[in-house]
Amino acid sequence: MMSGGLSAPGVAATDKSRQPTPENLPTTAQPFVRIEELSKIYATRDGAVRALDHVSIDVRSGEFISILGPSGCGKSTLLMIVGGLVGASSGQVVVAGQPVTRPLTNVGIVFQKAVLLDWRTSLGNVMLQAEARGLPKGAEEEARRLLTSVGLTGFENKYPHELSGGMQQRVSICRALIHDPPLLLMDEPFGALDALTRDQMILDLQRLWNERRKTVVFVTHSLTEAIFLSDRVVVMTPRPGQVDRVLDIDLPRPRTLAVRKTEAFADYERTIMDMFLARGILEEH
Repeated sequence: MMSGGLSAPGVAATDKSRQPTPENLPTTAQPFVRIEELSKIYATRDGAVRALDHVSIDVRSGEFISILGPSGCGKSTLLMIVGGLVGASSGQVVVAGQPVTRPLTNVGIVFQKAVLLDWRTSLGNVMLQAEARGLPKGAEEEARRLLTSVGLTGFENKYPHELSGGMQQRVSICRALIHDPPLLLMDEPFGALDALTRDQMILDLQRLWNERRKTVVFVTHSLTEAIFLSDRVVVMTPRPGQVDRVLDIDLPRPRTLAVRKTEAFADYERTIMDMFLARGILEEH
């Protein structure tokens, strides 16, 4: 499956009215995404490896949550199971009241690498998603609006090799949003960027989320990213990944970079750092 939420090979996009959306939720106030007792075991040459162990998380419609934890704790596996790209060993994921049993089509996915097609321009890469889904002609206008919204006015006809890493990732985010999915899954999308570019991307993503209010599940290693962007931060244990604690982030929105210098922000950082120290993820000598 390509970055940006294209259907997996052999999986056709279905009628949007049948896809999970906030409007299709039952009248009961159930979460938009429900992860229930989810476990994943991989078979390896050295025996079974348990990546996730009885993980349960509820995500409300329009909520931004981050999954934070050490390398190897199953964060990316969890994200792929939510998107239907990897099967669970036990437990289930329910999106808008529908169990996830195959790759979701009405979802946007952004990976750490932009995975753009070298022979397509920025606009062409965004439109690849629209073409694959058979979106109407007005999709090009929406693609241009998205590119403008992330600061790429004038770069619509540039090829990937003419763009910086941050610009390429902005194109990837636009491609994930062109079909207006209710759910956005992001797997360390800023992990390969330099610090300044990462800060700008964080601000850009916050603005897009404020404007569009997608339900976002965001995987990261960065405490700062998680706290700055999220309504809640799910802190995972080392492998096998379990939910250690879920922190509500009570910081006013929209957030500026200055919030990172506040005592409230520092308190959240200390709380998570103490959890990592207690779990042996970090060691002080």
